[in-house]
Amino acid sequence: MKRKKIVIGTRASELALTQAEEIAETLEDNLADRDIEIEIEKIVTTGDRVIDQPLAKIEGKGIFLKEIEKALLNGEIDLAVHSLKDVPTELPDGLKLGSLPIREDPRDVLIAPGFSGLEDLPRGAVVGTGSLRRQTQLLQRRSDLQVRGIRGNVDTRLQKLQDEDYDALVLAAAGLKRLDRSGEVTAYFPPDEFLPAAGQGGLALEIREDSSWSEKILQSIEDQKVARCLTAERKFLAALGGGCHVPIGSYARVKQDRIEISGMVGGERGEEYYHRSRQGPFEKGEELAVELAEELLARGAAGLLDKEV
Repeated sequence: MKRKKIVIGTRASELALTQAEEIAETLEDNLADRDIEIEIEKIVTTGDRVIDQPLAKIEGKGIFLKEIEKALLNGEIDLAVHSLKDVPTELPDGLKLGSLPIREDPRDVLIAPGFSGLEDLPRGAVVGTGSLRRQTQLLQRRSDLQVRGIRGNVDTRLQKLQDEDYDALVLAAAGLKRLDRSGEVTAYFPPDEFLPAAGQGGLALEIREDSSWSEKILQSIEDQKVARCLTAERKFLAALGGGCHVPIGSYARVKQDRIEISGMVGGERGEEYYHRSRQGPFEKGEELAVELAEELLARGAAGLLDKEV
């Protein structure tokens, strides 16, 4: 009998490949009793090609996914591994999320050689980030900072910190940990105060809607508590109708049999900032997320979402 091959599609960056390999190893462990071969296919996306523009200025959503999703729909790959924070809340027709299996550290971190933390940076310090959400929260805490855009993979950004006029960077803890670069971290931001992107640190496995066999396999490697938190965060984002063009953050966590979700919406320069939390029964995470979004909209966030960023 011919071996069945599962082809995983992913971006070609070192971090994306590390994530895809992590999923491949997990699947191999879970399918050890089956005659299955797993192959990883590297795919270059729009977000990888266009590196001279801020993410918020690139038109459309899913700039790190479109080419991968096209390959998935065409049957060139069997499943796609994405960073969940890059996945829009609305997927293309014919595709669905088969599993939310893993979440690494969701926090943002400060990398500032020679300093002890954000409060230790000198007045007017230059901080690099490619995220409007991070920019908003930095300026909400330190309006004197100069926040400058930065693009590229983790190694590229760390090299720019050394070579160019940056005093510090803000990056995702998950990417640094997966690349074994956590030693670079100066300080970790508490995720319920300095809110990460919805789904940050989580992986998403995207499949075709008709892939019933793969959905059953992928569901077997899903952590239900992790999936419930990630789904609540994405529900909050969907209820606001936001994406990379609006500074939005959310973070959910399980406390015993309850779930707590925090959310924020802010102006680009931190001049307006709405941040609230809600908690309730574990199984009510998505309902709480919608209620939280509605509360922020009523408090004034609706005006920010109506503006062009």
